[in-house]
Amino acid sequence: MIRAVLDTNVVISALLFSGPPSQLVSAWQSSRLRPVVSASILEEYIRVLAYPKFELTPAEIRSVIEEELLPFIESVKALDTPVPEVRDPDDAKFITCAVTAGVRWIVSGDDDLLSLHRIQSVEVISVTAFLQRLNTKP
Repeated sequence: MIRAVLDTNVVISALLFSGPPSQLVSAWQSSRLRPVVSASILEEYIRVLAYPKFELTPAEIRSVIEEELLPFIESVKALDTPVPEVRDPDDAKFITCAVTAGVRWIVSGDDDLLSLHRIQSVEVISVTAFLQRLNTKP
């Protein structure tokens, strides 16, 4: 099983839309992928799902989180780890979670994160690049 930290834009796209990110849902449901989150990442997922543009009720948000995500994630307590300076300070939580959990990848569509390429032993890659790795792994 591959463990990875998924940026918010990736998770929202996977859960709500068709297209390449939606393949991640079947990957985590079939135990080929284990999304790793910290409390602050999960809070951000919930906050973004509540954006008016998605037109989800609180009950629908709860259902998506409880049925489509929580049963499949690994939660870690992110340690106060020094991270490189990032253009968007909100991105630090993904780096801290990945380093704390010892995962190999952060999957993102965010140029601010993607521009980092690598932080310590963690590679920051696009959904397309991650799906290629995931689909070639036995």
